[in-house]
Amino acid sequence: MTNALHMMKLCVGCDSPAELEEWQQHRWQGAPARHVTRMWPKREAELLAGGSIYWVFKGVMQARQRLIGLEEVEGEDGIRRCALVLEPALVRTASVPRRPFQGWRYLKASDAPPDLPAGRDSEPSLPPEVARALAEMGLR
Repeated sequence: MTNALHMMKLCVGCDSPAELEEWQQHRWQGAPARHVTRMWPKREAELLAGGSIYWVFKGVMQARQRLIGLEEVEGEDGIRRCALVLEPALVRTASVPRRPFQGWRYLKASDAPPDLPAGRDSEPSLPPEVARALAEMGLR
């Protein structure tokens, strides 16, 4: 996955990876999760060659989900949008602080945080302010 292109997105409505995981499991019942966004990625082929969406919770990137597809959807307003189709599994990553941004951003593989080691992915998430402070000190 080292040459893959990723994207990062602010997670609005969930304060932690555990909360997002619980919401997605309830919403999608184990099927691939979907997240609808206004813009279609121009670098679709690169994203689908092993890329993930990295989720930012309250200013801290803490989890990712592998992108497995992009689908066109039409909203109730008649506007065409892009549904990011995601693997159901949420993978915890090392915490990395991120400033707020709108929409989503491309993320080079070299800038993506590493996955947490086996066994640490089930640990409860740190409060966002603690995770941000530790990441800023270089402690993940």
